[in-house]
Amino acid sequence: MSRQRLTILMTVDAVGGVWRYAMDLASGLRGQVDVVFAGFGPAPSDAQRREAEALGPLEWCEAPLDWLVSGESELAVVPKMIAGVARRHRVDLIHLNLPSQAAGLSVPVPVLAVSHSCVVTWFAAVRQGVLPAGWLWQRRLNRQGLAAADAVVTPTQAQADLMASAYGPLPEVRVVPNTSRFAPPARRIARAMVLSAGRWWDEGKNAAVLDAAAPLIDWPVVMAGAAASPNGQAVEIRYAEARGELSHADLLDLMCEASIFVSPSRYEPFGLAVLEAARGGLPLVLSDIPTFRELWEGAADFFTPDDPMALAEAVNRLVRDPARRRTLGQAAQRRAADYTPERQARSMAAIYAELCPIPETLRAAR
Repeated sequence: MSRQRLTILMTVDAVGGVWRYAMDLASGLRGQVDVVFAGFGPAPSDAQRREAEALGPLEWCEAPLDWLVSGESELAVVPKMIAGVARRHRVDLIHLNLPSQAAGLSVPVPVLAVSHSCVVTWFAAVRQGVLPAGWLWQRRLNRQGLAAADAVVTPTQAQADLMASAYGPLPEVRVVPNTSRFAPPARRIARAMVLSAGRWWDEGKNAAVLDAAAPLIDWPVVMAGAAASPNGQAVEIRYAEARGELSHADLLDLMCEASIFVSPSRYEPFGLAVLEAARGGLPLVLSDIPTFRELWEGAADFFTPDDPMALAEAVNRLVRDPARRRTLGQAAQRRAADYTPERQARSMAAIYAELCPIPETLRAAR
């Protein structure tokens, strides 16, 4: 019996890093796995829609993301919508980029849940684990989804450890690092500028500490990224230069101009912008959190994440030491070479094949 390619359904959203993850992974899987996208949350831009449709069919579902609602009743339609897309496209496997989407999902195919981040582990890292009563349903729903999945994947062991602490014993969690398709230019035109990027309205991105450090840093500090969320959260950036939300291409162009990249995050399950900066050879100054130690130990300088003075001192040491900047940038670039799209695609394809080894058999059974 000849084997045919797997067809998977992959859930996406258009407001966070999951979009970039999904597009890059689908591109890496091209020729091995056919991907159907099911989108949730705020609608994608026209450019995003074109990007997805170049890789596979896209169905946008009129249902929210778990982190943009106040109660689980608003998510009741999600399992039925996912099952409907899966049925229409006769998929062999479902890859969920929110574990809560597996809760209550009844389908005749394997389900893989990837935990990129979640409200519960966010509170564990940012608010010392104190989950407000109004969010307790998130823990319950995520735990149900994780228990229902046939496999669970996270981008770092640090995130897997946070999940185990937050949710208790889990099925085996596989660690598959994220990646970036950003290819650094042949020649960078660097200027005296410190860059950081993130969804700054998210308290876990720690905008306040970087903004407070900005006037203490010898070079201008540029903060790229949205300062207001889709549901109205906002942060004021007073001292750094706020560039607002940029397209992915514009952010990469800005990275080519910068001389130092900073991430002050208190919660970061992976940190894609850090990887992209490293691939471009930028020296990294990172908050001292488990994720960044796991990924960048020996290839970055670190600072205590709640201390603006420590951040400013770490950056200024690099500003005043061009040789150290060059050495650290080269170390970051070498480390970034470990996190390739090809490696990620191979790892995920192997998990898909393990869960769903013979597509024809599964198709015939439906």
